[in-house]
Amino acid sequence: MSLRQDEVPVTRPNARLAAVQMISTPRVDENLATAGRLIAEAAAQGAQLVALPEYFPIMGLRERDKVAVREVDGQGPIQDFLGGTARRHGIWLVGGSMPLVAASPDKVLNSSLVFNPLGERVARYDKIHLFGFEKNGERYDESASIEPGTQPVSFETPFARVGLSICYDMRFPELYRRLGVNDLLVIPAAFTETTGRAHWEILLRARAIENQCYVLAIGQGGLHENRRETHGNSMLIDPWGVVLTRRDKGEGVVIGDLDHARIAEVRASLPALKHRVM
Repeated sequence: MSLRQDEVPVTRPNARLAAVQMISTPRVDENLATAGRLIAEAAAQGAQLVALPEYFPIMGLRERDKVAVREVDGQGPIQDFLGGTARRHGIWLVGGSMPLVAASPDKVLNSSLVFNPLGERVARYDKIHLFGFEKNGERYDESASIEPGTQPVSFETPFARVGLSICYDMRFPELYRRLGVNDLLVIPAAFTETTGRAHWEILLRARAIENQCYVLAIGQGGLHENRRETHGNSMLIDPWGVVLTRRDKGEGVVIGDLDHARIAEVRASLPALKHRVM
């Protein structure tokens, strides 16, 4: 039996969330300008947390192009952009993913960096699961240019505990169990059209349902200069698995609200998180 709204305990304020969907190019400066414009649009609509897609600063003509623009952790124009933009708009900013220096000189870490409204870096997650796919002439092998991360990462805001993951990670539900109980999962991605058409929404709704939390999924969404087509379909999903808002293709902003009463209602009516035995 569901609780009435006035019976559901709410311990944190609600928040407005935004996903910035892009079609990134091989040119970093151009992508930063696009991201900046769309973040400003989201902030003007009251977003308190804004998230960018995977590979937002560069979708190169070749997989290895990102190695040429990788940055040392803590310094570089992409990180300066993220911190400065978060501070300018007074928002929590999840920087999708960007290339950081890895142990191997010819690889990168595919890293999601989080900045608070003061422009301070508060979290970093390095993508753990690296995408590999080959079918009908379409082939991807992230391990050729990316070094995997090892540690799950969540971070705290005044309005939510937030778990991080990137794209292919969403196929591994054990990662989300390692993250613990969160109010929100932020999942930036550059899903291919082929795999996205088949699995994107199914996987995202499953992660929301089994973790009984909101999922903010942020996609690249269109045909890139390297001829790769990404699925887009950025969306906000509630803890019952209901898609609240979405954008199919093209650049733009998806806006929606995280409601703690809704989280509490779902968890009280179907206390699956309390029923776990493993």
